[in-house]
Amino acid sequence: MTVFSELRMRPATADRWGWDASTTARLVMAGVVIFTLLVGANLATPLYPLLQAKLGITALDVTVAFSAYVLALVATLVLAGHWSDHIGRRAALVLAVLVGLTGGFVFATADSLVALCAGRALQGVAVALATGASSAALRELLPSRPEWASRFTLLASAGGVAAGPAIGGLLSLLPGPTTTPYYLHSVVLAAVLVPLYLLKARPAISLHAGPQPLRVLAPRRPSVSSDARGAFWLASSVGFLSFTVFGFCLSLAPGYFAQIVHADSRPLIGLLAGLTLGSSALSQLLAVRGRFAVSAGLAVLGVSVLLIAAAAAWSSPWLLILASITAGVGQGVAFRTVFNDVAGKVEAARHAQIISTVYVITYLGSAFPVIGLGLAAGMVGLQAAVAGFVTLCAAAALTLAAVTLRTALRQPVYVRQPVHVRQQV
Repeated sequence: MTVFSELRMRPATADRWGWDASTTARLVMAGVVIFTLLVGANLATPLYPLLQAKLGITALDVTVAFSAYVLALVATLVLAGHWSDHIGRRAALVLAVLVGLTGGFVFATADSLVALCAGRALQGVAVALATGASSAALRELLPSRPEWASRFTLLASAGGVAAGPAIGGLLSLLPGPTTTPYYLHSVVLAAVLVPLYLLKARPAISLHAGPQPLRVLAPRRPSVSSDARGAFWLASSVGFLSFTVFGFCLSLAPGYFAQIVHADSRPLIGLLAGLTLGSSALSQLLAVRGRFAVSAGLAVLGVSVLLIAAAAAWSSPWLLILASITAGVGQGVAFRTVFNDVAGKVEAARHAQIISTVYVITYLGSAFPVIGLGLAAGMVGLQAAVAGFVTLCAAAALTLAAVTLRTALRQPVYVRQPVHVRQQV
């Protein structure tokens, strides 16, 4: 099938040559697409101070531009999060890459806050189209290993978000610091598009055979089965809190961290901004299990974000680095556990829709709280605003830790009974 016939949800008129890739190659492609798109969406983190000076925008404007990305992403997840369940994973990923290319060009050439927001919004649409498709593709490619499918999903997602600021900081040392990173990223995206287009698709579900196949793409109200409802809301709550912290790291944190380390090196600030997300990504490789994993991870996250404020008060770069790493590890362990739980309870035919809904709530954490932080920074100053912000985040994390700990303590503990073997006389 061609991408165009998949988009029309009609069978191709004739077989065409295609790359019948192995399962391993398909796993790599699904991860690379979402990783690359998220790198591009977060290249701007260390560039915001430059953009503020270039366009004459304020700290609040930075949070508005950042939130334009998040809100467009959320809106697309609501409206089109289920599309890959019908047009196929490959077609959804091709669309995502094309929109991502457009968004990067608009952002790179932006000469006003409106254009900046438009570019960010297109990047949000691209990430949203790829989110549900890549997650569902990974689960279908690893049907007997749902936990590892979830780990790969979070590793690619958190890894892309973490790598974006570091790569953006390094590429900003080249001529044209606010445009060159996006032009180079566009070359990488175009290169990814070639094997993705040539890939012989394996449709996840049967194509709609009715007279109006596009009707199934209409927005639908999210619904979750009763078996998965508790896991869904816990994953959404932990995700919202996680991305509230991540939203801070990716928007106003560069200026805040620069005050702590007394440096304005963009590569260094980009690395610090991505440290929490990088630690979260690497934590997916840890084999942490047990009924207390979620509550322990949330407790570590809560204490760590308080230490970030303490690092500013004591002007301690090393405490900032330590707190950023432990915050990422705590978040990564907690979110992976609850994400894996809900992913395992959702029926395969609605996987993209439900996981997209989890991400709707999760990504909202990067929008409204971060806009509130920007408003507070304009009124009381960045350091005081961040101190209040991290205190609220810590309180929320510790409250969730207490709730999940209480639930875990109520779960019965199954003790394996010894097997008595009767001796033969």
